[in-house]
Amino acid sequence: MSSYPLSEQMAAFVEKTVSFNSTDSSLGGLRQAYSDMCRAFTPSRPAGLYVVDFELAGVPVRSYQPPVSPPTSGCPCIVYLHGGGWVVGDLDSHDFICAELASTLGVLVIAVDYRLAPEHPFPAAFEDCLGVWRALRTGPFRLDPERTLVVGDSAGGNLAAALCLALRDAGEPLPAAQVLIYPGLGGDHRLPSRSECVDAPLLSSSDLDCYHTLYLRGTGQPSAYAMPLLAEDFSRLPPALIAVAQFDPLRDDGMLYAERLNAAGVAATLYYGEGLVHGCLRARGQVAEVDALYETLLVYLSEKTG
Repeated sequence: MSSYPLSEQMAAFVEKTVSFNSTDSSLGGLRQAYSDMCRAFTPSRPAGLYVVDFELAGVPVRSYQPPVSPPTSGCPCIVYLHGGGWVVGDLDSHDFICAELASTLGVLVIAVDYRLAPEHPFPAAFEDCLGVWRALRTGPFRLDPERTLVVGDSAGGNLAAALCLALRDAGEPLPAAQVLIYPGLGGDHRLPSRSECVDAPLLSSSDLDCYHTLYLRGTGQPSAYAMPLLAEDFSRLPPALIAVAQFDPLRDDGMLYAERLNAAGVAATLYYGEGLVHGCLRARGQVAEVDALYETLLVYLSEKTG
């Protein structure tokens, strides 16, 4: 890891994360190890949140309601799509960030437990996220569409971007914004970050190839809804905040997407996370660079939901 000059705090976070790696390389083993790791980084929820698991459009979801009365115009809402390479992760793995967003911003957060690959390759996860988004327009909450947006990290960032493309293409109401955190958007394997971060901590280029293979299994030529950087038109999409990690093979995916959005007249803000690694969101309160990322996320989300 000598080629990645991490801070002491970040190096300690990486070391703790890696300590959960399992010798069981089966799919079940990988998911169990990921769940155990996530649990170790999940703090207790802030007081006052009302958290309920239920289904929307046949998809399991979890709602986080803060202890505030919803305004008469309808409540602001964040739909959160978790990371995990489309292969691991669930409602519990990203409970830490959903609870913080709901509590700190005073907004409703809906987390989506989309189907995972390889049992359910593309377009299953994408269709689940789209189904939940559409179902939310008619209930069970009274939402303010001007303050309802989508947030996703890693594979969830891919799904958030794909959701926006699909809604635009269908002529349906769009999220007020899209917030993509170290997203995987189907960038070309020749992008510089693929070789510069080939063996980066917590996500290597070969890991990335493996996840892509599992997600795209049997789909033939991928579409823009699988890999948003394949889109031919980036106009008329929601404003975006795209945060990338310096030491991440996916770094250039996010940078290129921000460029293309801006070139198409969409207001896209790029946050270049110096010293960050992929998957570092759960280092909240442990790594100064990660806390700085959160401050940027919270300010942007506050502006869009306030």
